[in-house]
Amino acid sequence: MLKNLLKLLLTVAVALGLVACTDSKEEKKVESKVIKVGATPVPHSEILEIAQPLLKAKGYDLQIVEFTDYVTPNIAVDEGELDANFFQHEPYLIEFNKSKNTKLVKTVNVHLEPMGLYSNKLKNLDELQDGATIAVPNDPTNESRALDILEKKGLLTFNDVQFKTALDIKDNPKNLKIKELDAPQLPRVLDEVDGAIINTNYALAANLNPMKDALIIEPKDSPYANIIVVKQGNENSEAIKALNEVLNSTEIKNFIASKYEGSIVEAF
Repeated sequence: MLKNLLKLLLTVAVALGLVACTDSKEEKKVESKVIKVGATPVPHSEILEIAQPLLKAKGYDLQIVEFTDYVTPNIAVDEGELDANFFQHEPYLIEFNKSKNTKLVKTVNVHLEPMGLYSNKLKNLDELQDGATIAVPNDPTNESRALDILEKKGLLTFNDVQFKTALDIKDNPKNLKIKELDAPQLPRVLDEVDGAIINTNYALAANLNPMKDALIIEPKDSPYANIIVVKQGNENSEAIKALNEVLNSTEIKNFIASKYEGSIVEAF
């Protein structure tokens, strides 16, 4: 009787072990692969949050790491701490690679954020006085992009250079003063300057509506689409292909259209 009981217990133990082993294998099969993507909060993180369940269905766990500057997320991708980032346009990326000796590449366009001129002092551009101060981003590509906006409105002209700065001003009929600041600071100085040309992600974070609040806004055919960036050599990985596919999907296109109502537009 005792022998039979021991045999039964042994059989049950073996069976349970096999089940546990099988369950463990099954868990490994359904375990998601992690994709870590660095992004600035608005709208990049918001768009990535919509992408999370879409990537989950493909077997990937999208982890979003937020940054509030334009340097750290590129360094993190270059050093392998992140798989990708989502915050910049291609002209900025090209200049960053040159200045920092990084090897980062674009994969796909996602959206365009039209840059705009905002003011707490002016209701329209006709009120801009002689000697007014305009704040602009201080990184090379975004400063040049901001100054392009003023040039197209006839407020300034420039010498022929690749990236415009205040030092390259040729004609300045209103004697405008250009104040160069870190891009995230621009919304916070609107009470101190006559106007500031602000990237849309920082404008949205400061509750500024580009379609309603900007005195001037970039046209929708601007070349400065925001892109997915990875380290060179990783652009053809299955994880990045899945990320690209989701971020260029109909679901993301519809979200951008409904959420941002034209202040941000899809670029794919």
